[in-house]
Amino acid sequence: MKVAFADVGIAGKPYETDVLAAATRVLKSGNYIGGPEVDALEREFAEFCGAAEAVTVRTGTDALTFALRAAGVGLGDEVITVPLTFIATAEAISHVGATPVFVDVDPETALMDTRRVAAAITRRTRAILPVHLWGQPVEMNTLMALGREHGVTVIEDACQAHGAEYRGRRTGNLGDLAAFSFYPSKNLGACGEGGMVTARDPGALALVRRLRDHGQAARYQHDVIGYNGRLDALQAAILRVKLRALDAANAQRRKIALSYEEALGDIPGVVLPRHPAHVLPVWHLYVIQVPERNRVRERLTAAGVETGLHYPTPVHLQRAYRFLGYQPGDFPISEQLAETILSLPFHPELGEAQIAYVADCLRSAR
Repeated sequence: MKVAFADVGIAGKPYETDVLAAATRVLKSGNYIGGPEVDALEREFAEFCGAAEAVTVRTGTDALTFALRAAGVGLGDEVITVPLTFIATAEAISHVGATPVFVDVDPETALMDTRRVAAAITRRTRAILPVHLWGQPVEMNTLMALGREHGVTVIEDACQAHGAEYRGRRTGNLGDLAAFSFYPSKNLGACGEGGMVTARDPGALALVRRLRDHGQAARYQHDVIGYNGRLDALQAAILRVKLRALDAANAQRRKIALSYEEALGDIPGVVLPRHPAHVLPVWHLYVIQVPERNRVRERLTAAGVETGLHYPTPVHLQRAYRFLGYQPGDFPISEQLAETILSLPFHPELGEAQIAYVADCLRSAR
């Protein structure tokens, strides 16, 4: 049996007809940049998150970068984040001229260990950037209290956590600002690139609106040096359709996660993902820990089971960030996880027979 890691196409999905109709509507309209589809997506996504406002951008990396700019982060500032993440988290910090300051992750959740953050705050700290890795929110109450105490902005990297909840509130409305990615493989994925910035307070995203459109306050009036960071109308129309299906898709992901938990729970040496009771994950990825990960992965591949690594090298050990001066051993939990984590096939269309097959193969590979 072949078990694909992800299924990002629209063929056969319940929303296929509506997506094609939305795309046709935009193509016939001739309104490809901005316009009613983009405006509507911003309103609908803000409502989905419970945020005061939302602004579309070209990519998730733009969302992170523009959110940092909106928070006033710039040259010489420091931003606290984690090394166990996709490099875009750190790239955005670098792009605005600031320095990433890493803290290690919690061994139970692989998320930012909020107990370590206070010690990392200095007079140069301008923002805290927690990553809701794999679809699970960070302990945000602790971070928001620290932000208020030290006058530091808290920005959610929610690029993998569309619709996840922390103590009954959704990502995008937990920090001061939040950044989302609509990369095709995300829970809410475009048929191309896309991103969104959300804010708890009205008016907080005025700079983001200018930055994404070459710094324009009005046509040909450029108040700041900006970017070409606009989301096109075609992607907005597609995302509006898929947004209406997101709650149902996330609920299906939770069912699949429970099926995996039942199927894998008795395999010696396999550590399953954990989350506290007050968190409702959306399971962007289902990531286990397993000894001799590379050997196990090779055996699963040979059996037709596709897997992923998210992420095999922490950011502080990437060549691009050697200039920061971190060394192996500086963040031992992140480094240990990077050697043992394995992302299993996971998407809403995954069937029980496929889950059982993955479990059997994993049991044999051990």
